Amino acid sequence: MARTSAEVEQELARLEVETPSWGYGDSGTRFATFPQAGRPRDAFERIDDAAEVHRLTAAAPAVALHFPWDRVEDLGSLRRHAESRGLRIGAVNPNLFQAAEYKLGSVANPDPAVRARAVAHLLECVEIATELGSTAQSLWLADGTNYAGQDDLRARRERLLESLTEVYAALPPGQELLLEYKPFEPAFYATDLADWGSALLCCQKLGEKAAVLVDFGHHLLGANIEQIVAILAAEGRLGGFHFNNRKYADDDLIVGSVNPFELFSVFVELGTDLPRLTIDQAHNVEAKIEAMTLSVVNIQEAFAKALLVDREALAAAQAEGDVLGAHEVLLEAFRADVRELCARVREAAGGAADPVAALRESGYVERIVRERGAAAPVSAGWNA
Repeated sequence: MARTSAEVEQELARLEVETPSWGYGDSGTRFATFPQAGRPRDAFERIDDAAEVHRLTAAAPAVALHFPWDRVEDLGSLRRHAESRGLRIGAVNPNLFQAAEYKLGSVANPDPAVRARAVAHLLECVEIATELGSTAQSLWLADGTNYAGQDDLRARRERLLESLTEVYAALPPGQELLLEYKPFEPAFYATDLADWGSALLCCQKLGEKAAVLVDFGHHLLGANIEQIVAILAAEGRLGGFHFNNRKYADDDLIVGSVNPFELFSVFVELGTDLPRLTIDQAHNVEAKIEAMTLSVVNIQEAFAKALLVDREALAAAQAEGDVLGAHEVLLEAFRADVRELCARVREAAGGAADPVAALRESGYVERIVRERGAAAPVSAGWNA
């Protein structure tokens, strides 16, 4: 039996999505960064933009931070600023991919001095998260090699585990370590955490407070993300998501913009037991706040459709070997128009029925452009 609209609305009202501070700033490609008018100038203004998305959607009460990008002199003031805007701090994301010393890797680098620097930053982020009230370290490693023979692959794994074991031991109660994987970029021969299996093995070595984070853009073409989700959830190691969408690689496009059925199918696998949900998009052409708002709306609608799946009919069709019957159960839910249902849930929670239209009518973007200034000249690369 499928859920009623009232039951769907009740579950949908529980949905919470973290938006990323870095998704509100300028972004681009390795060729150029494209500044936008009104871009936030510091972590406080990035939180202000995240608060506007939450005001509109009533489903984005947390903002994930990235360090040192979001570094401030007084972490307490940053936390109070977020709370004053109706937000809490989500996951803390360390940066181990931009310093010149990390050219050959960070925690897997053959140089012990570089590894020590990387571990020190990770330990600093544990302290930062504690002070900000964050409950998670969300770690993506760019570590890897570009040529066969460049480094000893087994030795790199040993270094990685040794470094992360030190960080794991420093985690306070209530704080977890989320490990993200990526098959390539910037390493193109071998990435030290290349897939969900290597990340899972690492988490199992570390302990129960370590879990795998799935980024929708961090897979080879054709990877079945729904199956990955099902396996990790069954093992109790699905720590969360970085939601975005891609056509070819890590495109960081708006959530659900390329493959909405994949997004829906992932929520079908999750059911109502949701892990940490975080948007990780930073494409270079769309208006940032509107793009983030639309992504939250797309997540709400995909989750609502997944809640409409008739689980009894699906199980019966699967048990009978009715291949197309089972598939059609999913299609019926996917084709449902849930826009009005989602609008009701948002309005009941104090959000907008149509968040994108409300943003355009609010004058918020025009105001921040006046306050923060026009776009700077195009720069020659990401964060150049």
